[in-house]
Amino acid sequence: MGPILKALAVSTPRTLAVMAGVVTVVVVLAVSLFKLTVFGALALFFVVWWTLLFVILPLRNQVEEDPERIVPGQDPGAPALPRLREKAILTTLLSSVVFLLAIQVFELAGL
Repeated sequence: MGPILKALAVSTPRTLAVMAGVVTVVVVLAVSLFKLTVFGALALFFVVWWTLLFVILPLRNQVEEDPERIVPGQDPGAPALPRLREKAILTTLLSSVVFLLAIQVFELAGL
């Protein structure tokens, strides 16, 4: 993942702040441009985000191969470095695009 993404995901508070900022901008756009309610926009965004999270989680995972770092009972397929903060930001950014496209399609379809 890119150096910008790594810089944004350097800590959990920074990751949450970036995610909150992106979600705020997207929800404001959805409410103002597409006449959604705040709750409706958040609910739909959450569904899109949660779905895409399971698409992004397995990307670029590498299995731990160092026998000294494997804990007894650990799943052999567990990733060595899961990069969850980076994946949370990536999921939020991708979800924003998919969400804005989806509500445009909904509006065109009359839904």
